[in-house]
Parts: sequence; C-alpha cells; structure tokens
Amino acid sequence: MTIAELQASEEIRQREFPVCASKVFLAHAGVCPLPRRVADAMARHVDDCTREDQEEAVPTGFIAETRALAAALLQARPDEIAFAGPTSLGLSFVAGGLSWRRGDNVVVYFDDYPSNVYPWMVLAERGVEVRYLNVRELGKIRLIDVQGQVDENTRLVALGSCHYVSGWRINVEAIGKFLHSRDILFCVDGMQTLGAIPLSVEHVDFLAADAHKWLLGPCAAGILYVRRDVQDRLRPIVQGWHNVRSPDFLTQEDIRYRPDARRYEAGTANFAGIFGLRAALELIHEYGITEIGLDLARKRMTLVQALQQRGYTVLQPAPPPENIGPIVSFFRPETDMGPIHARLLEAGVVSSLRMRPDQTPVIRFSPHFYNTDRELERAVSLL
Repeated sequence: MTIAELQASEEIRQREFPVCASKVFLAHAGVCPLPRRVADAMARHVDDCTREDQEEAVPTGFIAETRALAAALLQARPDEIAFAGPTSLGLSFVAGGLSWRRGDNVVVYFDDYPSNVYPWMVLAERGVEVRYLNVRELGKIRLIDVQGQVDENTRLVALGSCHYVSGWRINVEAIGKFLHSRDILFCVDGMQTLGAIPLSVEHVDFLAADAHKWLLGPCAAGILYVRRDVQDRLRPIVQGWHNVRSPDFLTQEDIRYRPDARRYEAGTANFAGIFGLRAALELIHEYGITEIGLDLARKRMTLVQALQQRGYTVLQPAPPPENIGPIVSFFRPETDMGPIHARLLEAGVVSSLRMRPDQTPVIRFSPHFYNTDRELERAVSLL
C-alpha cells in the first residue's frame, strides 16, 4: 500500500493507527502513539511468555533479522548495530567508552537536546575541552560552522541530525565527509530523523536513536550504530554475560568481547521492546523511507504557508532542500502560546509546547506520513 492509498482510506488508517479515531496527533517529535501492528507484536510476545521461558519464546533468528532491518534503514551492516535502549544511554556509551587524552576537545551544540549535551559536558572532568558551536540562529548548524570550530586537537564532533525545536536538519553527509578528511570522529543523535527522512551513516562513526518518535516504536527500544572500523576504539563501559565471552555461563579469567556491535549489549535483551521495534521497522520499510521523507517535506511546506498566512512566525521557514526536517515550530510575537496549545489539545489536536533558550514558548507540529491534509487544515483552523 502507498502513503496516498493509506491517507485516502479512513478505515485502513484508523485500523493501522488507532489514535486517528479520536485525535489529530501532530507530536511525533515527542513520544509517538503505537501503531496497531506494533502493539499487537508486543502483546503476542508477552502472551507467549506466559506459557514459555521468555527467551525461548523468541524465534530463532529473530534478533538477527531485526538487526538487519535496522541496518538497512541506515545503510549500515548488521554487525554495526547494537540494541542499546534509550538514546541517552547510547550517546553515553560513546562519550564514556573512548580513550580521551588530556588536551583533546569535543565540539557540541549547547542548545541541542540535553541528551546530546550532558554526556559530553562531563568529559571536562577528564581534562577534555568541551567546545560549543556558535551559530546565528537556533539549531541552524552548517558545514562552515563546524569547519570554523575544529582544530588539530578535536577528537570528536557530536550533533543532532535535526534540531528538536527549530526543525533545521544538518547535512550529515557533508559534515561527515569533512570530519573524516580531518580524522575527526562524528557522532550523531538520530532521534529526530530516523523513521522520518532517509539517513545514511556512510560518513558517520556513531549514531544513537530510540524508537519512540518517528520510528513509531516503543520507548527504550533504540539502536546504537558503531562503525565497524572504530569498534575496537570504543571500549564497552558495561560488562555482562552477553557481551563478554562466557561459555556455559562460566566466568573466564580474561575479558574477551564479542567481535561486533553486540559487545555493547551487556545482558539480557528487552525482548518485548525489540518485538515492537521489529514491527515498527517493517512498517517504515513497507511504506518506504524515501516516500515518507517526501511526504513530510510536502506537509512542512503546506504548514509553513498556512501558518504564515495567519500571522505566525515560523522557525526556519524556508531551509535548503538538504536541511528540511520534519518539524514545524511557530509563535506569534507578544502572544502567550500556552493557552493556544491548551486549546488545540482540548479540541483533540496533539502538539508540543517547547521553549527556546530565551524562555519564549513555541508550538511544535510534527505530523507523520499517516496524517492527512484534512487533519493539518483542522489544526491550523483552530489557531
């Protein structure tokens, strides 16, 4: 089924996405409602676990197949994918697992989502200089901004693939190519694009993203990508029976990690979450990440025009094509956006209220591919 066919059939749309029966859900940059197939997959597994050892209830090859689906979405290899849970945990694995030297510096964006700032900030305790990008507009990180901030002591640059408030999407390919030409590691928080826009890790060393936003999966069922060539440089900071060699569950005299990204999975997997993740990945692959990205770019343009016609100021209203993200944030000067957000919610339109660094609030719309133009029109009409 195509996206157009899904949007044209209210019966199918509400069956696949039950939230549509009662709400216009435009907050996928926050925490998504689960599609029916995702909830069903998790429920079936949980039910199977009432009659079986929970691990035995997982079919042979299931985890490996899910790993391959996640890798395909990132144009990566299955042995580069770990199921590490929340984005915060994955990013912390990277920050804590590299062997930093006093005098190294790491470049981050202070006004990024906190999960992609705090893990790097604490490196100052280890003698690492933490540099903050200086940009002219909220979230608008360009290649030239990165080029002007790195030097011969820069060990790593950590950026979000798309800013969670402004909606500006960084050019991952261009920035990654430049950093690799300087032998600088590149870590990406992929939460605001994975499942919404095609994202290749060809020029990325590390990427973390949970499933509960655009991927339409459950909370704490995220992935950690670690490029094969740098796995020996990223020391696991957690140890357990699963990532350290333990034949017959017997402790060995030496610690030998698994030879792939499973070295970052210390213990028993979150099987229920991975069942949901598997169903979510299949859903995204079924409709096509390229087609989803095109649909969301069109929706963004439609929303920007409609909001501007009503006198609202939109953050990053007309970015270049390579910087278009799936988020639309807006406000009206000298207007309290809180009551407007509450009025939308009362009318069944779910959006997000977020703060800019100067403490001025904006409303954020983040529709997904199953949202219809009629729903967008209804949301804007309530403004």
